[in-house]
Amino acid sequence: MDADIRFFEVGPRDGLQNESRVLSCDERVAMIEGLVKAGVRDVEIGSFVHPRWVPQMAQTDEVARQIRREEGVRYWALVPNLKGLERAAAADVRHVAVFMSATEAHNQSNLNRSLDESLAALKRTTEAAVAQGMVVRAYISTVFGCPFEGDVDFERVLEIGEELLANGAEHLSLGDTIGAGTPLQVADGCGQAVERFGVDRVALHLHDTQGLAVASALLAYQAGVRLFDGAVGGMGGCPYAPGAAGNLASEDLVNLMLSMGARVETSLDGLCEVTDWLSEQVGLTTRSRYYPYWRSQQEQDT
Repeated sequence: MDADIRFFEVGPRDGLQNESRVLSCDERVAMIEGLVKAGVRDVEIGSFVHPRWVPQMAQTDEVARQIRREEGVRYWALVPNLKGLERAAAADVRHVAVFMSATEAHNQSNLNRSLDESLAALKRTTEAAVAQGMVVRAYISTVFGCPFEGDVDFERVLEIGEELLANGAEHLSLGDTIGAGTPLQVADGCGQAVERFGVDRVALHLHDTQGLAVASALLAYQAGVRLFDGAVGGMGGCPYAPGAAGNLASEDLVNLMLSMGARVETSLDGLCEVTDWLSEQVGLTTRSRYYPYWRSQQEQDT
């Protein structure tokens, strides 16, 4: 890695898919290109799910075709199945993400499948993607708490992760989907995952429901995690997890890492400029903690 931290920006997918305001294709393209300009090198541009389920992602094919592809940037998209994979390939998306939950109840609510059915389906999708030369990341949701089942057996999380990696995924993204995890719990789980799978194969995806996401990211970093997801402006949530807050804001995450002396390729000012655009021009409600401070500093300088 060129930096201590490999940062994955998921705002154009996980952030926008829960917003009531549906961005146009041009707005989504502008958002993605603004993030790349800010130095983001891994950006999730959308998902190839049926628009009936996620109308905010209806034009991902067109978004993928319109964005200016920059060298060295990995443009990711979520694919729910083989059909979604076909659409991603047709739109020249070479980095794809598959997903499932760590609990039966959330998986049934989110995907209408059992865990075993999802594992079998993801095996087919992942193997098909790898056969086409694509790179796959695998999301596991509700790893630190489930809205239906409560506490989650982390050994089960590790077993699912082991199978997803064996199928051909490059790495896992461990999702605290409802923000239920405490910093010590997150650090313990991440430490186990890093020990079992290696530092380059474990990412952390935090939501800030309890206001503890930054603390959890800090302890996860100390436990060995070097791959982190964030959503610019702290947007997002979970439609199947009532009360879940948005993602850990990208600018809060990057500010934390920079404050600890870690090297991050992404520009903190550049991320805040995208958040500013989303807030002031697009009209989205942003939830990051660092952005208001950044904006006040900008106003003082003018």
